[in-house]
Amino acid sequence: MLDLTYESPKPKTIAGATGDWELVIGLEVHAQVASQAKLFSGASTTFGAEPNSNVSFVDAAMPGMLPVINEFCVAQAVRTGLGLKAAINLWSAFDRKNYFYPDLPQGYQISQLYHPIVGEGEVLVDMGPGVARMVRIERIHLEQDAGKSIHDMDPHMSFVDLNRTGVALMEIVSRPDIRGPEEAAAYVGKLRQIMRYLGTCDGNMQNGNLRADVNVSVCRPGDYEKYQATQDFSHLGTRCEIKNMNSMRFIQQAIEYEARRQIALIEDGKEVVQETRLYDPDKGETRSMRSKEEAHDYRYFPCPDLLPLEIEQGWVDDIAASLPELPDAKRERFVTDYGMTEYDASVLTAEVESAAFFEEVARGRDGKLAANWVINELFGRLKKEDLSIADSPVSAAQLGGIIELIGKGDISGKIAKDLFEIVWTEGGDPAAIVEERGMKQVTDTGAIEAEVDRVIAENPAQVEKAKSNPKLAGWFVGQVMKATGGKANPKAVNDLVAAKLGL
Repeated sequence: MLDLTYESPKPKTIAGATGDWELVIGLEVHAQVASQAKLFSGASTTFGAEPNSNVSFVDAAMPGMLPVINEFCVAQAVRTGLGLKAAINLWSAFDRKNYFYPDLPQGYQISQLYHPIVGEGEVLVDMGPGVARMVRIERIHLEQDAGKSIHDMDPHMSFVDLNRTGVALMEIVSRPDIRGPEEAAAYVGKLRQIMRYLGTCDGNMQNGNLRADVNVSVCRPGDYEKYQATQDFSHLGTRCEIKNMNSMRFIQQAIEYEARRQIALIEDGKEVVQETRLYDPDKGETRSMRSKEEAHDYRYFPCPDLLPLEIEQGWVDDIAASLPELPDAKRERFVTDYGMTEYDASVLTAEVESAAFFEEVARGRDGKLAANWVINELFGRLKKEDLSIADSPVSAAQLGGIIELIGKGDISGKIAKDLFEIVWTEGGDPAAIVEERGMKQVTDTGAIEAEVDRVIAENPAQVEKAKSNPKLAGWFVGQVMKATGGKANPKAVNDLVAAKLGL
C-alpha cells in the first residue's frame, strides 16, 4: 500500500548580509485547451500552419463579427477543474480586458476576471518519498490567447502571425503557497501531468502550449506564517512577476536570480518595485519589462457580446463520471496491484502513455518483472536513442511476449536481453524468433549435469579453492553458462554446482 502520510518540505532559505530570507511564490499557468477549434470561432488550432492561415473573421476582429462560445472548451475547463478537486461555478461570465498590442486585433482580450468558471482547488506536489506540498488553486478561468509578433525576420520591421489569436487558454492561478524554485517547477510538472491524463492540454511547453507567469517575493522567516494567520499580503513583501516561462529549468533559474536581486535591493536600503520582468536565459538574469498593471489599468468590463455562461449540475456530473484514473490514484494502484516500489510506480505513471504501455505489458504477467523491463531496458534504450515511447521499435505486445517467455522458463534473463536486441532492430514475434534461432533455454537436467561434471573434472585446483571459499562456486556457474551459450537454466546450474561441490 502506498504511504500517503506526507510532510511538507522546508522553505527555501537564502542567507543575506542582514540575516536569512525565505521565498514566496505564486504561479499563473496558461494552459492551451486541447481543442480542434478556437474559443469563440471555428478556426483551426493546428500548430505549425502557414502564418495567418488559421484565422477567421472573428479572430481578425472584422466589423460586425460576434464571438460564439465553443462548448467543448468549456467542458475541458470543467474537466480540468474536477481533476484539480476544484469547485465548479455553474454561473460564470466573460469580461473584456482592454490593452493595445499589435498582435491583438480586437484591442481587448476576452477573459474572466470577476466570475471564473472554476473556483478553489488543490494540487498535491510530490517532492520526494514522503515529502509533498499542498498548493491551493485560487481559480481557473477561460480566456483567448493573443497572436504572435515576429521580430527576427527583417531588420527594419516586425511581422504579426494571428494563427494563435483566439485559441482557448485556461489560466490556473495558485495561491502564494510555493516556497522554493524546485517546488515551483514540480508544481508546473504536476499540473502538466494531470492535464495530460485528463486530455485537456497536451502540455507541450516547446510549442508554447503551457506557459507560466511566476510571481516572486521574499520575506523574513516567520512572516509567511503571519500571512497564513491573517491573509495579509503585506507580510510577504513586494512581488515581481516573471512572464512567459516555458521551461522547468528556466523557471528555477529565474526564481533563484529574482529572489537574490530583491534581497540585495532591500538590504541596500532600496525598495522592490512591483513590476513585470522577463528572464534572459543566456545571461541568467531577469530584466524589467513594464510596471506591474493592476486590474483597473486594463479597464475591465463585462463583455457585451456574450451572455453569462450558465451550466447545469447534471452536465458537470456527467463530465465527472467520465474522468480517467488520475496519476496519484494510478501510482497507488500500481504499488498495491503489482507489488512494485513507490519509486518505480512514480516512474511508470509520470506520463500517461508510459502507464498505458506498462499495463499492456504486465497484463496477465509478472508485474514486478514487467516493471523492471519497462523501466530499465525499454526506457533506458529509448533515452539512449532519444525516442519517445510512441516511437518505440518494441511494442507493448512484443515486450510482453519476451516477459512471458522468461516467466515460462523458455529463456533466461541473458537470452531475453539478446532477444530484446533482435526485436528492437529487426522486429518480429519473440516466441517465433526463439524457436527459429534455437534460443530456447536448456532445462534438461541431464544435459546440464553432464556439462557441470565436465567443468569440475577439468578444473581440480579450482574445486579445492571453491570448497574453502564457497563464493568461488560462481566461477563454475559461469563456465557452464559459457559452454552452453547462455542457454542453460541458471537456477539448475547453481543447484547442481552447489551439490557437486558439497557446498
